[in-house]
Amino acid sequence: MRAGVVVTASPGVEDLAVQAEELGLHSFWLNDTPMVHGDPFIALGLCAKATSRIKLGIGVTSPALRSAPAAASAFASLNALAPGRIICGIGTGNTARRTLGMRPTTAATMENFTAALQDLCAGRTIEYREGDRVRDVRFLHTGAHVNTSDPIEFVVAALGPKAAAVAGRRGTGLISFGLLDPTAWQALHDARRHAAHDPDSPTDSYLVTALHILDEDENEDPHGDAARDATGHLVLSLLAFAADTAADARAFAEQLGPEEREAVRRLLDRRGTTATAPDRHTKLYPNYLERIAPEDRDLILPSLMNTLALVGTHDDLRARITTLEQAGIDELLIQPVIDPPSEMAQLAKLLT
Repeated sequence: MRAGVVVTASPGVEDLAVQAEELGLHSFWLNDTPMVHGDPFIALGLCAKATSRIKLGIGVTSPALRSAPAAASAFASLNALAPGRIICGIGTGNTARRTLGMRPTTAATMENFTAALQDLCAGRTIEYREGDRVRDVRFLHTGAHVNTSDPIEFVVAALGPKAAAVAGRRGTGLISFGLLDPTAWQALHDARRHAAHDPDSPTDSYLVTALHILDEDENEDPHGDAARDATGHLVLSLLAFAADTAADARAFAEQLGPEEREAVRRLLDRRGTTATAPDRHTKLYPNYLERIAPEDRDLILPSLMNTLALVGTHDDLRARITTLEQAGIDELLIQPVIDPPSEMAQLAKLLT
């Protein structure tokens, strides 16, 4: 299985991209979460100039964040800096919208956005609509400005069959976050294949998770502080989502067990907000996907660590990764928050 890394945009991130390339990692991704992290397109432009081989991805953008022409201009500009090395991840904006206190868009809107980006980034004309006004738009000048000749890889973020079907109809790959269940991945691939015009067309599947290799010499606790710190950002992201949507008619929190629901309640209390407060997004999402505070370690439940992240000995992890590969996952992406260079090196060593 190939290996890659997902990080947040910040000054100096290009140095991390260079290290990832030197380690032989296949891809380097940046989150697109406005008002929480830095701008990924600016940061990825720096990464493009500093590297020569590694794939560079946005994971993921959304039609609720940018218009199709604006997003296409950004991706085609990156493609001019790193020809053929750009990956465009697209989702409904489940995180990026909620961190603004807004709801994500629909799968249908995501599909239209994906189609528009695919056409524009390939130099084709699309119908662009704003309200009742519809106009044909395309890049009016390419040359050195943008690259519409070299292909851009497209992937759709999916946790369920609707988004996977979008990937099938648009001929894109898949990316999913914290989905370590091989059966669930097989269902995504089935939904994608059934919706595809060409079921055998080559596409890649990416799994985003966190990784912690246990120190066997020290008989390390798989749920100790070190493991919680390395995986806690993923667990807190799920708890924040559950807390943010707890008042919805079909609340995600209701699908959790009693211990997990209690963790959601404690998170809301600790952040000083409620599931119905209109400004709860300002309390739940600061420090999102960054290293957790020590006082929040008690919220990092073993059950959620086991569900969302890869924690184990070298041999244990190799066995789990083999199972995931058999389920059709092509690349394992980790989100390192403790010591990214060291964690990337561990990933590279684990998969070689």
